Amino acid sequence: MSALRQFARAQRLGAIALVLITVFVLAALLAPWIAPHDPLEQFRRDILAEPSAEFPLGTDDLGRDVLSRAIHGARTSLLVGVATTAASLVLGTAIGVVSGYFGRAVDVVLQRVMDAVQAVPGIVLLLFIAVVLGPSVRNTVIALTVVITPSFNRIARGETLRIREERYVEAARATGAGVPRILVRHVLPNLLASVLTLGSLIFAGVIIAESALSFLGIGAPPPTPSWGAMLSEGVRYVERAPWIILVPAVLLSLAVFSFNLLGDALRDHLDPRLQRPVVDGAARRWWKGRPPAALAPSLDRHGLARQDD
Repeated sequence: MSALRQFARAQRLGAIALVLITVFVLAALLAPWIAPHDPLEQFRRDILAEPSAEFPLGTDDLGRDVLSRAIHGARTSLLVGVATTAASLVLGTAIGVVSGYFGRAVDVVLQRVMDAVQAVPGIVLLLFIAVVLGPSVRNTVIALTVVITPSFNRIARGETLRIREERYVEAARATGAGVPRILVRHVLPNLLASVLTLGSLIFAGVIIAESALSFLGIGAPPPTPSWGAMLSEGVRYVERAPWIILVPAVLLSLAVFSFNLLGDALRDHLDPRLQRPVVDGAARRWWKGRPPAALAPSLDRHGLARQDD
C-alpha cells in the first residue's frame, strides 16, 4: 500500500488512470449482477428505443439493451487484452532472455524467427491468422499473441544483453551460481520494470485490435457482446440512433486513454533516469532568492572571499 500511495503522489494522472481502469475491471467482473438486462435478450416492442428509465442508454436494432451489452462488452475486451498481453509477455520475455543470455547460434535462430514475424505488416498477419482460424475469442487471442510477441522479445533481449555484462552477474558466476539461478535472481528482476511498462502500453493496442477484428466480423462471433461488434452494428443507424455507436466508442476511447496514461506514468515512475527528486514545500518556493552567505558562508554579501585576520 505504501508503494501505491507513493505512486499516487508522484503520478497524479497515473493514479486517475488507475482508478478508471479499476472501474472497468470491476464492471467486467460484476457484469452479470450490475447489468440491468440480459445482453442477449431482445425487446421486440422497443427496437431502437431512445434512452429512458427502463433502458438508460437505449436499445439497438434488435431491441437489446445497449447499457447491458456495453458492460458485458467490457468483459470481452478486457479478457482478450489480459490473455493476449499475459501470453505475449511470458512468451516474448522467455525468448528474449534465452536469446540475449546465451547468444551465438541460439540468438541467431530465435531472432530470425522473430524477424520473419515482424517482416509481415502487423495488420496483414493479424487478419490472415484470424481468417484462417475463424472468428472466436480464443482464436483472436492466438492471432494477437503471434503479432505482439516480437515486441516483448526485442525489449527483453536488449535488457538481457546489458544485464549479463554487469559486475553483479559476473560475481554470481564467480561464486558458482548456475544459469537458472542467475536468470531468476538477477536478470528477470532487473528487466521486469521495462517489460511491465511495455505491457501496459500494449494492452491499449490489444483492445483496439480486438475491437477492429470484431468490427470486421472476424473477432468475437455474434451475438457475443463486444465494443467492436457494437460499433459495427451501430454504423447503419448512426443518424437514427446515434447512442448505439456513441456508447461503445466513448468507452473504448476512455479505456485506451487510461491504459496509455498508466503506461506513461509507470515508465516515469519505474525508470530511475526519469524520476524527479521529492522536495519539501520550502524548496518549491523557487521565486524567493537566498542571500549568497546562506549558500556559501565563506563569501561575504559582495561575493568576495573573506580575509582572515
